[in-house]
Amino acid sequence: MHIRAFTPHDLIPLTELTIDTFRPFYEESFRPLVGEAVFANQHGDWRDDYRRQVAGLHAPERHTYVAVAEHEGDLAGYVAWSVDPDRRNGSVTLLAVPAGHRRHHVGTALCEHAFARMRALGAEVVEIGTGGDDFHAPARALYEKLGCTRLPVAVYYRRL
Repeated sequence: MHIRAFTPHDLIPLTELTIDTFRPFYEESFRPLVGEAVFANQHGDWRDDYRRQVAGLHAPERHTYVAVAEHEGDLAGYVAWSVDPDRRNGSVTLLAVPAGHRRHHVGTALCEHAFARMRALGAEVVEIGTGGDDFHAPARALYEKLGCTRLPVAVYYRRL
């Protein structure tokens, strides 16, 4: 596996990977859990939200970065992160690995790569967020394996 910096030609494949990775969460987990009204309000345009978000993830002038993993010429995943130099804090924004590359330590390698780059930029602490639902269980396991401490958080939705 080779991990490299983002290039502009990565934008479309990374956007498609992000949408493919998180479709089961939005369509099979979040939508049935909260109902149509809350879903439409919070994430009704989730695909377009990701199209906009992924397009702005790599902007070194704003201290935001993307690294891409490749394995034998295939896209094996990517990680996006940011660094707040004043607070010496880093944050993983997105981590996506295609189904065929999961369980091959790609997520671990991408996170460790991002952590090393954050340290090089002066970060002393990293924050990674994920959901508490079944869809996000593999992410929670990965972050705990990487030595991250889980913070209990509750988020509630209610239709008005």
